[in-house]
Amino acid sequence: MKAYLLHVQGIVQAVGFRPFVYRIAHENDVRGYVKNLGDAGVEILVEGSGENIDSFLRDLREKLPPLARIERIEKREVPPQGFDRFYIEKSSRGGKGGDSVIPPDIAICDDCLRELFDPTDKRYMYPFIVCTNCGPRFTIIEDLPYDRVNTTMREFPMCDFCESEYEDPLNRRYHAEPVCCPVCGPSYRLYTSDGEELVGDPLKKAAELIDGGYIVAIKGIGGIHLACDATNEEAVAELRRRTRRPQKPFAIMAKDTETVREFAFLGEAELEELTSYRRPIVALRKREPFPLPENLAPGLHTVGVMLPYAGTHYILFHWSRSRVYVMTSANYPGMPMVKDNDRAFEELRDTADYFLLHNRRILNRADDSVVRFVDGKRAVIRRSRGFVPLPVEIPFEYRGLAVGAELMNAFGVAKNGKVYPSQYIGNTSKVEVLEFMREAIGHFQRILRVGDFDVIIADLHPAYNTTKLAMELANELGVELLQVQHHYAHVASVMAEGNLDEMVGIAVDGVGYGTDGHTWGGEVIYLSYEDVERLAHIDYYPLPGGDLASHYPLRALMGILSKVYGIEELAEIIEGCCPRAVESLPYGRVEFNVILTQLAKGVNTAYSSSTGRVLDALSVLLNVAYRRHYEGEPAMKLESFAMRGKNDLGFDVPVEGELIKVEELFARALELTGKANPADVAYSAHLALARAFGEVAVEKAREFGVKNVGISGGVAFNELIVKTVRKIVEASGLRFYTTHEVPRGDNGINVGQAFLGGLYLEGYLTREDLTM
Repeated sequence: MKAYLLHVQGIVQAVGFRPFVYRIAHENDVRGYVKNLGDAGVEILVEGSGENIDSFLRDLREKLPPLARIERIEKREVPPQGFDRFYIEKSSRGGKGGDSVIPPDIAICDDCLRELFDPTDKRYMYPFIVCTNCGPRFTIIEDLPYDRVNTTMREFPMCDFCESEYEDPLNRRYHAEPVCCPVCGPSYRLYTSDGEELVGDPLKKAAELIDGGYIVAIKGIGGIHLACDATNEEAVAELRRRTRRPQKPFAIMAKDTETVREFAFLGEAELEELTSYRRPIVALRKREPFPLPENLAPGLHTVGVMLPYAGTHYILFHWSRSRVYVMTSANYPGMPMVKDNDRAFEELRDTADYFLLHNRRILNRADDSVVRFVDGKRAVIRRSRGFVPLPVEIPFEYRGLAVGAELMNAFGVAKNGKVYPSQYIGNTSKVEVLEFMREAIGHFQRILRVGDFDVIIADLHPAYNTTKLAMELANELGVELLQVQHHYAHVASVMAEGNLDEMVGIAVDGVGYGTDGHTWGGEVIYLSYEDVERLAHIDYYPLPGGDLASHYPLRALMGILSKVYGIEELAEIIEGCCPRAVESLPYGRVEFNVILTQLAKGVNTAYSSSTGRVLDALSVLLNVAYRRHYEGEPAMKLESFAMRGKNDLGFDVPVEGELIKVEELFARALELTGKANPADVAYSAHLALARAFGEVAVEKAREFGVKNVGISGGVAFNELIVKTVRKIVEASGLRFYTTHEVPRGDNGINVGQAFLGGLYLEGYLTREDLTM
């Protein structure tokens, strides 16, 4: 007789792990117990013959439930206690501070979906149907261990029927904490915008209202969506007007994959992602002609699509004539997604005609995740519902907080060789978003059992609100603050995911505060455990008005062209090639003349190496887009326009020493105005820019004796640029890297910050290395 005490770490709570252990214990004739711990791990005491215990341990690793993942098992032999059978014991708040974590919110499983539409089932047409294999997790949990009493479901005492399933180890709803039914669980109500409740089946009536052209606010798992019939162009236009989103693409939810194939191309990898338990929004290439209203994603060659992921969605489509809904986050631009019923009536009264709300609290809001497939591989744009709080491994053992960037923010908590990125936080220039961020940091500390930090890592930009928050937290907690350069963190995120010890990284995005005080964004950087060095970059060009150029890219175009042409000639060029861009300025020609004066005298003018602003400027030159209504709009529309091009016109972007001279690209594009297909010009410009970056990176990698070249930043979502760079790198015999789990844009920069924090704490890099 032998006995062992096991501490199992990984994703082992909220995934049916204890009933699984109970079953294999009985199958292998071992005795003892299993129980949840307060660190999200599981403790198992197992007694029996050596042969039976070996068999049990083999099954423990090889027959896991679908969502479970074991990362570590600590095994210690103990004296046998003489158990008469195997038990499932009550959870303990104790633990060893291990690496376990609850799983993310999980889309409804096939078993529950079958029961949902079975008229003989007790949960027939009940939108909150769940089991151990599906349903909300992260959005409802308040503390560990993951027991009902520590979730928002504690407000709904189970009826006898649900409790009988909940207590049966052989039932798939055993300790499924959100388990409920129409008798004891949450329920929906349908209201007018004035708060008057409508009688009848709320979901059936809501579906009829959506079919009738109305806008309905729908409370789901991670927050509230605004929904309308995506086939109704007038309803979509009205939703744009009310949400003040004149151009931003709307996410749509399709009833099933057959419906998706009617309006978008769906490859094998995209299908797998779309139907995964994460159920993210996937940016799919539109079919031409596009059978849905163009105002769903104006000017783009892609449309963001997701499938139903909760019983609510399936029931709505069951009653609806429409097979495609707009399903967009209920918030005004830059503000957090609304999640509470009272706030919904306060903030959305003028936006939604009706409110479909349930009475279960959403403790942790989680926007829909967004992914795109770039060069055949997954690129995460926004990492939230379905991903969070799953970690990313880094090779450093410390406890830290990486506060992330200003826009598209997510923070990350480092613990025991992992970074746990938060859900999408948003634009932290807004006070409300900062408040949300503070709350979310506290929640992560609670569920990860991280009380103290060794260091807090922030961006180098002194005016970022995340930087200011990091300073406040460092002072409050008495913790060291480390600031790191934005693009170093982008490159570090690729090193972290790729488990690399050195690389030459291409960091291409819209804006990042440089170590010289200028605005960076087109960088080639060497990073290793011993050094970080900026090797090359886009030659600085003036940005009259500074940040205004990100909203009105004519300013960037004029700044770049001013390096080649005199002021008078520049004015004539703009008047000749893109007069509508002048009209798009808030003050029209008056403002245009002020910009010319700014360039002539160097007044209120920043200097930038931003790739994002280069692409924005090209969008103006080619009359694709004249202003930015949402993050990345001009560059995204330019990429879609370039996708129509077919001929590479052989543009060249010269590199002189460490400087990439993009102004030559613009001069060449101007020469071809009226002579070549503008889409071919856009296509060729993308390839030329990518070739310049790829060739410089390869040259520098060979110079440094490095085998790894990677790319990151918001421009790394661009299909033409990433594919071209990859081909150049691989043709040179080097290895190409980018990220597929960590977002490539600013939403993933917290992982790079955490990686750099580890390099600093381990003594590999100094504070000066990361800021110089």
